[in-house]
Amino acid sequence: MCGIVGIFDKTRQRLVNRQYLEKMTSCLLHRGPDDEGYVIHNSTGLGFRRLSIIDLSGGRQPMYNEDGTLALVCNGEIYNYKELRREMIQKGHRFASDCDVEVILHLYEEEGTGFIKRLNGQFAFAIFDMKKDCLITARDQVGIAPLFYTTVNDYFLFSSEIKALLQYPGIRKEVNLTCLDQILSFPGYVSPATMFKDIHSLKPGHYLYVDRHGMSCHEYWDIKFTAREDQLNLHSEQYYVDQLEELLLQAVKYRLHADVPVGFYLSGGLDSSLIAAMIHRLKGGNMHSFSVAFEEHEISERIYQQQVCAHLGQEAFHHEVMFTPDDIAERLRQAIYFAECPLKESYNTCSLALSAAVNKKGLKVILTGEGADELFAGYVGYRFDRIRTSDDFAGAEMVLEEELREKMWGDRGLLYEKNYHAFRDIKRAVFADRVNQQYEHFDCFTDTIVNKARISGWDLLQKRSYLDFKLRLADHLISDHGDRVAYANSVEARYPFLDINVIEFAASLPSHLKLNGLVEKYLLKKCAAKYLPASIVNREKFGFVAPGCHYLMKKNIEWVNDLLSASTIKRQGYFNVETVERLKKTYMQDGFRLHQVFETDFLMIILTFGLLQEIFDLPAYS
Repeated sequence: MCGIVGIFDKTRQRLVNRQYLEKMTSCLLHRGPDDEGYVIHNSTGLGFRRLSIIDLSGGRQPMYNEDGTLALVCNGEIYNYKELRREMIQKGHRFASDCDVEVILHLYEEEGTGFIKRLNGQFAFAIFDMKKDCLITARDQVGIAPLFYTTVNDYFLFSSEIKALLQYPGIRKEVNLTCLDQILSFPGYVSPATMFKDIHSLKPGHYLYVDRHGMSCHEYWDIKFTAREDQLNLHSEQYYVDQLEELLLQAVKYRLHADVPVGFYLSGGLDSSLIAAMIHRLKGGNMHSFSVAFEEHEISERIYQQQVCAHLGQEAFHHEVMFTPDDIAERLRQAIYFAECPLKESYNTCSLALSAAVNKKGLKVILTGEGADELFAGYVGYRFDRIRTSDDFAGAEMVLEEELREKMWGDRGLLYEKNYHAFRDIKRAVFADRVNQQYEHFDCFTDTIVNKARISGWDLLQKRSYLDFKLRLADHLISDHGDRVAYANSVEARYPFLDINVIEFAASLPSHLKLNGLVEKYLLKKCAAKYLPASIVNREKFGFVAPGCHYLMKKNIEWVNDLLSASTIKRQGYFNVETVERLKKTYMQDGFRLHQVFETDFLMIILTFGLLQEIFDLPAYS
């Protein structure tokens, strides 16, 4: 919906400089090209850029409560606002607009911070409470909407994107090596880490309370898996199918609500195809759809996209973006500017092209299918857990790996992604010698990545689902791969599978309804059979992939060659020159190909880290 920024003087003695506030806000023009707004109240300032979607004429921000003692800026959507609004009106609250986010102010008046867990939506907001002289900032349960913060000279600063924080005087630009280590190790970085030292990402399901006494962080929600296999006879399978269908239809209906045209992405996979079919069930045709296709047939899903379009009668309103390695090279710098972190894959450039196509067609809202794999056991790792009988190593190596798993996940038998003890040695070979001298101080495996006590007692599928939710979804698939590339072109992405009611229903399901034998997303497929042809429902999970760094290198692109050159790598100081040179030779071999689902594209990370340094003027290692 928009971009938000704020400045809060924790000493409560200094006036906010409007020039700084406007400079920060102007960096978020792409998130909100339709309007801007500010409130400055002595030692507090809030800034806002608006992408007008609901109540186009009356939804300006900042918003205020009835007596003007609360001010709100909010990025996002509150999907259950009509129900909450009726409740607040019955309790005597007066609304000044028809905008969905105004309900936040009245709920806070009525219930304090406890109201946040009642919101069904995607949101990051800040409430300035003038009576209590405090600031409350919050991020939605899943982390769809970003919120970054830092403190400098006793000023608490927050923003929807890091680039806005960097506009404030006194912000030091330093590389956070722990975050870089996370990107090498996991699907992406993990909140509260960011690539900028001392700039933090508010964790999903959390809020911050800031006043003259300091800052405190509070968790208000987390996904909790509750179903056990001894509950199998509580309901029939058809009951669960019907419940899922009802919840998904409501989630889609919520996300179709807008005062501007809405479209949807269509990958050709089960998840986006089911959302598309439900949109047709609810709204009929005449809605625009968008997909990306590749010249390389082995990574393109074009044939399945065409099948779904034909099944739904969508051909006249479908728009296909053909993508080549040349397109990746043209958009990669832009992808890093918006992601504000290195990338492990080039698919973000495809997503940028998709949102550009949406914008060109005049749409501001798009529905997409992320979230189903994490909730319904869609990734290959769930099946590997089912068939794996032992680890592929023995002796001391197995002991050390199991000790690391115990430390990280609280489960010696949980193999997530890779054997991390062995991978630690691979990472250290990638880092420069001087960086390795400090490795124990930034090794991400020594951090508390997830609350392992919380997942104790869950079955293996539930644990993997929780890790996917925490390590893959929030800060990667719906952040650098979702929110950031959509808003880059002033488009809001919405995610029906991440409706809070769908999430909590999925968390209550017995695991065999997600992975039945070796059939992934079993219940979802049962639901989808009513809407889609069998060729779509029964096709095996196809991971989103795009051409990797070896494609770019073989194009002999000058800036790619420069960023991966020995002189540049040596000057930057973060990576081992000899290792990079060996990787380059390997990538250039005839027939070389990465299996991007299972292998790490180290040169893509190194290349995009170099872009990050250039774009944000980050220092060389010293």
